[in-house]
Amino acid sequence: MNRNNPTFLDFQAVLTLTETQSFRLAAERLDISPSALSRQITNLETRLQSRLFDRDTRNVEVTVAGRAFARVAERMVNTVEDGIAEFESFRSAREGQVTIAGLPSVTASLLPDILSSFSKDHPKINLRIMDGLSGDVLDAVEAGTADIGFTAGTATARTRLSFEPLITDEFVALGLPDGPLEEDRAYPWTDLIQMPQIAMATGTSVRELVDGTCLRSGTTLRPRFEVSHLATAGALVSAGLGITVLPRLTLKVLRTEGLVTREISDFGAERRIGLVRRTGRSLSPAATAFLRYVKVSSER
Repeated sequence: MNRNNPTFLDFQAVLTLTETQSFRLAAERLDISPSALSRQITNLETRLQSRLFDRDTRNVEVTVAGRAFARVAERMVNTVEDGIAEFESFRSAREGQVTIAGLPSVTASLLPDILSSFSKDHPKINLRIMDGLSGDVLDAVEAGTADIGFTAGTATARTRLSFEPLITDEFVALGLPDGPLEEDRAYPWTDLIQMPQIAMATGTSVRELVDGTCLRSGTTLRPRFEVSHLATAGALVSAGLGITVLPRLTLKVLRTEGLVTREISDFGAERRIGLVRRTGRSLSPAATAFLRYVKVSSER
């Protein structure tokens, strides 16, 4: 950095002195003494090798060079003030962007009300939603592509991530009213395992919990169909191809008109929905503000 370059304080001093044409008034605005302001201007003129002000004991007059410099000073001061205002908006969470990764069942069921309320209070914060499977959500948060994520289970296998449980989500069975679930009652897992099942694919958070129930109960899941997307599972059930076992929150993603849901008497597990963050990484003020909304909502 060239030590002869004018500083922001130099720009402020020249602009203020040009406006007031009085060392006393300019010094009052700048909250310094007139003698200190005079020394600052003299030092600046020496560095610039140009006289900016003609002055005597009573009068101050801006020179042609001074007016040219004052125009530059005005642009510089305005740019800095605009930048500070922009940063203050960022710091106070009035502006910015929050990127949220989440399971489709979470983004479709939990987030809409939170997003609606948050957007009303923070209209200048843009929200980007990334839907994906559990592994995709963890990858996005770990890579920094997403600020926070919503997923099921935990992130304990990834040391760079932390998982904070928010709510639990029970499993239910879904089928046609005149199909294997036509009786309006709770069904034990040993009954459901005998029915034609439409199961989520291996690697999904839902399948992990279903496989865990099979392990605890000593049963084996032999699905009639395996699918990767919830909408596909719902469509196959609607077509009468079998039943499916899903967390209750996922039903908001499906077209469940004409289908029935039944309690499972002994599933033995609930899906934990929680918040994933990068360990040791500071959130932006906008993301921090959104996080507060999420926690308040989960406590209601």
